[in-house]
Amino acid sequence: MAKEVKKEEATEVQEVISTTGQWIIRNQNILMWCLVGILAVIVGIMMFNNYYLKPKSAEASDEIAKAVVYFAQDNYETALNGDEADCIGFEAIADKYSITRPGKLAALYAGICYYNTGDYEQAVKYLKKYSADDLNVAPAAAMKLGDAYAQLDETEKAAKAFLKAAKSGNEVIAPIALKKAGVAYMSLDNKKAAKKAFTEIKEKYPQSSEAQDIDKFIAIVEK
Repeated sequence: MAKEVKKEEATEVQEVISTTGQWIIRNQNILMWCLVGILAVIVGIMMFNNYYLKPKSAEASDEIAKAVVYFAQDNYETALNGDEADCIGFEAIADKYSITRPGKLAALYAGICYYNTGDYEQAVKYLKKYSADDLNVAPAAAMKLGDAYAQLDETEKAAKAFLKAAKSGNEVIAPIALKKAGVAYMSLDNKKAAKKAFTEIKEKYPQSSEAQDIDKFIAIVEK
């Protein structure tokens, strides 16, 4: 009986192999063109990265280095817009090299420059262009975006940006961002959301400076 079962299984396997082989033969042209298409995409991506993206990233990095000199001197206008020599400024770098990592970093610098010069709408525009997974820079950028929204009295958006910054779990930035979010929600009279933010500081970051007086804030929203 066992031999018959094994024989039947072997026959079924052979039938499957035979059927599959026949299908491949019938559709070999389609399969070949699919393979060619996949290879073309892979080669295209490699060429794009090696011959376009990498050189552009290098160019953007060189340009950022020039603008950072002015940024470090608190000369935000020149850092943003460039000089009359060889610095094109963060705004131009962010726009010209937007698909590169340095280009996105330039957008962050541009957003900070606009924030520091009081143009909060432009600050929001450029800060929103920055995206990265860096544990330190990304949450700091999100918190600065929240600050810009707060300056524009867009409190709900500010609170959400602060919470996004806090999600990083960064020991320094997260408690600051949570407190900012809590205060923002207090101004919106959303006591539940405010308490949640304040309580998270108390529970997750008890050693932070923000936690030292957090019980007072919790008491206020519990009234």
